[in-house]
Amino acid sequence: MTRTALYARYSSDQQNAASIEDQFRLCRDHARRERWETVGSYEDAAISGASTILRPGIQRLMRDAKLGEFDIVLAEALDRISRDQADIATLYKHLKFAGVTIVTLAEGEISELHVGLKGTMNALFLKDLAMKTRRGLRGRVEKGKAGGGLCYGYKVVKKLDANGDPLRGDREIIPEEAETVRRICREFASGKSPKSIATDLNKEGIPGPLGRAWGDTSIRGHKTRGTGIINNELYTGMLVWNRLRFVKDPSTGKRVSRPNPQSEWISTEVPHLRIVDDELWNAVRARQQQISTIFGPNDANTREGRMKRLHLANRPGALLSGLLTCGCCGGKYGIILPNRYGCLNHHRRATCDNNRTITRAKIEARVLAGLKERLVSSEAVAEAVRSYGEEMNRLSRDRRVEAQGDEKALAKVERAIAGILSAIEDGMYQPSMKARMDELEQQKAEISRRLSKATATIPEVHPNIADNYRRWVERFAEALQDPDGGRQAAEALRSLIGEIVLMPGKKRGQVHATLRGELMGILSLANAKEGGDSDALFMPAVAASPRNQITKHHTILASPLPQNGRRGRTRRAPGP
Repeated sequence: MTRTALYARYSSDQQNAASIEDQFRLCRDHARRERWETVGSYEDAAISGASTILRPGIQRLMRDAKLGEFDIVLAEALDRISRDQADIATLYKHLKFAGVTIVTLAEGEISELHVGLKGTMNALFLKDLAMKTRRGLRGRVEKGKAGGGLCYGYKVVKKLDANGDPLRGDREIIPEEAETVRRICREFASGKSPKSIATDLNKEGIPGPLGRAWGDTSIRGHKTRGTGIINNELYTGMLVWNRLRFVKDPSTGKRVSRPNPQSEWISTEVPHLRIVDDELWNAVRARQQQISTIFGPNDANTREGRMKRLHLANRPGALLSGLLTCGCCGGKYGIILPNRYGCLNHHRRATCDNNRTITRAKIEARVLAGLKERLVSSEAVAEAVRSYGEEMNRLSRDRRVEAQGDEKALAKVERAIAGILSAIEDGMYQPSMKARMDELEQQKAEISRRLSKATATIPEVHPNIADNYRRWVERFAEALQDPDGGRQAAEALRSLIGEIVLMPGKKRGQVHATLRGELMGILSLANAKEGGDSDALFMPAVAASPRNQITKHHTILASPLPQNGRRGRTRRAPGP
């Protein structure tokens, strides 16, 4: 019986979650009429069809297609799968290679002709939709209404027209937040740094944008992009639109902002939204000019200059970026000075008391040393290996028992099918035999699929898994020093680490770090047969067992970390 997988998607503009089920219902009805067996369904909710990279549903569908899970992909229309011309061509090529056919209710079986023509039409539709949207937003802005987004200090005004349709773009001032905006501008103009302003606001319990804590970046923002409290011209009663345009990076599928020339900006006066008077606004501009003059971006000898250079620099991703967590507040540790990590909630928002910092080189060295020395040699690894083997053996036993039951059931179904065929050959045909034969054939297909999957997924634990793991970690450390393979090794090593929690020690300048990761994933990576593919060294680790996963926490750093060569001194991040 033909196996089919269903795919459905809706965008976030004018559809809702019910659209997914509507699409699935139509596809199931079609599959039932064609006597196809539905073996799975995939969906992407509230996601644009302009890219496939950020759509988990289509990514899972492609992965399962390569594993031979189904023969047909069924969707309502080709634009549900993708609207991007290049993406639909790539999907079609990969699915065809996997022996999978694309069928849609609107177009039927998809061929190269559909890919070319419909792909072009869908791409033109997206371009036309973007132009119409921008035209509508521009008209709204020229009438003094917001073109999208909600700034701190304002709230949405809900109104309806004569037909009961919502009127969009109206805003009004929130008095309490407006006073906070004026306070920020006064304090900044008087010489107070954005960090100090944010610290005081957080101490007083004044919520920031979106109800979050204040940070220095929320206040200073980006001058040329018009972001941040002290750069938002809306506070002066001037609505500026089209400062930026957004394009999608084809390699990541994420939107990237690009500044537009000032000649393309659309400015409209909205005096009813003014919060800051001209005198205060000009004082803020003068203070910004003073900072720019004193702390220029080329002044490498000033802390302000270094921070500005650090803020604007396009730094490459570090080995442990995004993995360091503050053990006091649960926030992130990030770069606060060149090559030095610190708690961002402390240094930017003053909502945490953890002022300990650590250099990038030192924490990376400690993590590698912990993996090589403590984690590998600890008794916890031996226990994990033992538990890992026991779990794999249990799964193997369970699958063998299930396979034996399926083999008996398959033999029974095959005997029933043979009996019906024999009766038909003897001229004893009845209309009910056809329905019974279809039922038996479906049961046979389901049992055969379970048997094939059980045979393919029974794991085999290498007897020297612990030794393999030690060798692999050492190879990781060596590869990280290799200019060519270092990045690939870093990505693989990051996949083994869940997070690294940094806690201040009892002594001054002392920092403790705890590495947390699932040893099941690590041991899965190390459970490779000798003579296997060497490229597997850099494949991401995944847990081999669906349940009873083993998670071990190991302290990899418990030693004082003197700062600036002197024990007990901590270096604080400067204000902007």
